[in-house]
Amino acid sequence: MFRNTAPADVELPFSAKYDAGHSEAYHDKHRSSLRRRLSNRRDLQLARNALALAGDPQWVLDLPCGAGRFWEVLGEHPARQIIAADNSAAMLEVALRHCPAGLGGRLRPLHTSAFAIDLPDRSVDSIFCMRLLHHIGEPGHRLAILREFHRVTRDTVILSLWVDGNYLAWRRRRQEARRQRRGNTAYQNRYVLPRATAEAEFAAAGFEIIEHLDFLPLHSMWRIYVLRRI
Repeated sequence: MFRNTAPADVELPFSAKYDAGHSEAYHDKHRSSLRRRLSNRRDLQLARNALALAGDPQWVLDLPCGAGRFWEVLGEHPARQIIAADNSAAMLEVALRHCPAGLGGRLRPLHTSAFAIDLPDRSVDSIFCMRLLHHIGEPGHRLAILREFHRVTRDTVILSLWVDGNYLAWRRRRQEARRQRRGNTAYQNRYVLPRATAEAEFAAAGFEIIEHLDFLPLHSMWRIYVLRRI
């Protein structure tokens, strides 16, 4: 019998907001304006390119799957099987309700956390992790997730995060400095990582970098890394 040897599960402060109403709004937001639709189109294009760089994996864990925004792209490979996982049961319910036609037979929902994935060792070809790690400010938490990814994948990981070395990261750093001078210590749940820090953490967790893809080079903070298990 499989025994999960991952570290104890962690509940992050922002996780509680993903109730039914917020999950439905999350599904709708990427279609709410022309700017968001264009941004979503670019995200899907990058995801498609990243999957190709990862060798078009057949068994993919989509974690967190959110409201299923990337399922159409993940489903483009006709033999691909998708494990759609999220820490929020409400988000999973919304995603399944809006599941693209014809994909249901290749999709397995899983209510689980990235800190303690309820799957055996090396059980998928790739882990597809969009829009999670920029929420993780503690290095120990990021490393716990990366090590759990290393345990569960047998080949690659595709993940996104915010990195420095671009205009928006520079602007955000200035904004945060102004907030601190004004004594604004409100809880932050989005973080920009130095690229060197992120890449060192990948190596510490047992990954090498295949490639990185930037949403808009030198402007946007969003970067997708394609990693290989070593």
